[in-house]
Amino acid sequence: MPAGAPPLQVLRAAQRQAVPWKNGGGLTREVAISPTGATPREFDWRVSIAEIAAAGPFSVFAGIDRRMAVLKGRLSLKIDAQPAVTVSPDSAPVAFPGEAPVFATPLGATVTDLNVMTRRGWCTADLTRHAAGVVLEPRNGTTLLIARSVLKISAAGRGAELAFLDALVLGSEPVSVLAGGASPVSFDLVAIRGPGGE
Repeated sequence: MPAGAPPLQVLRAAQRQAVPWKNGGGLTREVAISPTGATPREFDWRVSIAEIAAAGPFSVFAGIDRRMAVLKGRLSLKIDAQPAVTVSPDSAPVAFPGEAPVFATPLGATVTDLNVMTRRGWCTADLTRHAAGVVLEPRNGTTLLIARSVLKISAAGRGAELAFLDALVLGSEPVSVLAGGASPVSFDLVAIRGPGGE
């Protein structure tokens, strides 16, 4: 690492606190939130990872736009009056309003998913899936990389290794992302724009 250079901002999965759901059907671990220290009802944006162990409804978040991607397992998801769909790690992320009635049913084992919430009219977010072997250029706003496999990261002479579900906050330099394993889809990218994401 160059002298005086700050380390890469890595948010380790092992350091996240698990918060059980009130209905007992799962738990959530917060990855990042803005503003820092905001409650789950006061945020501008929030990124979290949940484990869904039993069938049940999602909590209602009025005025919030939600995006979700399954990281592990298979989930039957019924959003409002639409037919139920099955989502898995191979599926594209899904988007829905936080006030919509949503019912989720794990198909087999516990499901792990990535959740991105933004306050409507205040912030927006994109959730996209990528393979390793790329260079990510700096972007406006706040961008988080969520590892879906072991990754080797380098930026401006600094490096880090990410384990499954570790996150990296992208900074002002290009970031090289190399695979540390054989997964064809190696990470999800959360790009947030708006107050707290600019």
